[in-house]
Amino acid sequence: MAKTDLPILEQRRIEANIIKPIFEEMTARLGEEAASDILRAAITRDSVAQGAAYAAGEAGENDLHGFHALLPQWKANGALEVEMLEETGNAVHYNVTRCKYAEMYKEMGLAGIGHILSCGRDGTFCTGYNPNIKLDRTQTIMQGASHCDFRYRWEET
Repeated sequence: MAKTDLPILEQRRIEANIIKPIFEEMTARLGEEAASDILRAAITRDSVAQGAAYAAGEAGENDLHGFHALLPQWKANGALEVEMLEETGNAVHYNVTRCKYAEMYKEMGLAGIGHILSCGRDGTFCTGYNPNIKLDRTQTIMQGASHCDFRYRWEET
């Protein structure tokens, strides 16, 4: 996937409208587990490619600072409410306290796969952007938690 200039929430809405009938058909033919596995693999591959496309478009280095500078595109139009905990050259930690992505998927009848369509991208996007950026996250609003705990760190490989 190429880099987009759209707010990511709008990009995900467009994608979800295309994916929904395809996922429903795969589920009908293959079962929910197989359909979810296929979707997860495709989204992962796309996410890594999208991270690489964003990195290629960077004017500076694709370090943690550059990566963190992308957050406004994910937050655009109030898509995420974020409580910043730490911002250093080696760590960016924050909690998402409201997620309109989760709300959107629920409204679209896709709450059961929203974590695949969005949350699962977060760590794999890093891999494409710069493999030294790692994400530790133990919970998401999408899967019923009170908040998402994003803990990005720089790790030399």
